[in-house]
Amino acid sequence: MRKSTALIAITGLLVLSVFPLLLFAASSKEADREGTVPVTVASKIDTEGALLGQMIILMLEANGIPTVDRTEFGPTDVIRKAIAGGEIDLYPEYTGNGGFFYADTDPTIWKDPDRGYETVKKLDYEKHAVVWLTPAPANNTWALAIRGEIAESGVRTLEDFADWVNGGGEVKIAGSEEFVSRPDALPAFEEAYGFRVSKSQLLILSGGNTAQTEKAAADGTDGVNVAMAYGTDGQLAALGLWVLEDTKGVQPVYLPTPIVREEVYDRYPQIETILDPLFRGLDLVSLQTLNSRIAVEGAGARETALSYLREEGFLD
Repeated sequence: MRKSTALIAITGLLVLSVFPLLLFAASSKEADREGTVPVTVASKIDTEGALLGQMIILMLEANGIPTVDRTEFGPTDVIRKAIAGGEIDLYPEYTGNGGFFYADTDPTIWKDPDRGYETVKKLDYEKHAVVWLTPAPANNTWALAIRGEIAESGVRTLEDFADWVNGGGEVKIAGSEEFVSRPDALPAFEEAYGFRVSKSQLLILSGGNTAQTEKAAADGTDGVNVAMAYGTDGQLAALGLWVLEDTKGVQPVYLPTPIVREEVYDRYPQIETILDPLFRGLDLVSLQTLNSRIAVEGAGARETALSYLREEGFLD
């Protein structure tokens, strides 16, 4: 009798412990069917990343896909770990970073926009189950920008810059930790053009926001007269900075592209058709103009994204 009573009690406890799990599984499946599982959208810590991240969020929400906003999440290495680990679901990445993610590939691949895109799309899907969607036709490559008076003295290209540095010219570069340490960024410029800058000639800022690095150069903060820049930056002219021409084509092509975990893509395959026309329309001039609204005029990333989407007829 005692055994039967104990068995009944144990059985009851098991049912009580398992029942909530069954309810949770059922509710999760129901949420899947109803399309209520949110997509966690992230971005890197920079002006353009925040802008693109907000555009993605607004477009998904407008089409009935709930989101969680994790924009301005972190630098490249942090955000890559997050999407590989399932902490985030979708964010705008750049095709040229494929050469950094897959360093054993032919480096010339990443200087061709089509080959770079197809290669990183294939490798990321095979190795991380990450799907690359439609890229924007705007090359947001690494660059160095100098103060206007230096450019006017004849320093217009990276070859000129190398001669200036090697000739004892006073130089101090503001850049992110990623820019000064990644082999394909500042070190690639140094190797290709034959110059070196010491630690005392660097002002390293947290994150990768070129609005900060370029303002430091424009203001001469701590002696800075050169800044890490991106090809789509809109504030360069307003700050009186000149982008040094990369005459040797050192840098890869960096096309902004939304990437999404396969599990999320399978749940919401319409994400591709929602974002495709948006990114196809984001050319160099468009992104420079939008980035300028944020960096120069002081508009918010979400405000700028919403205004653009309405102007272009994506949202009412």
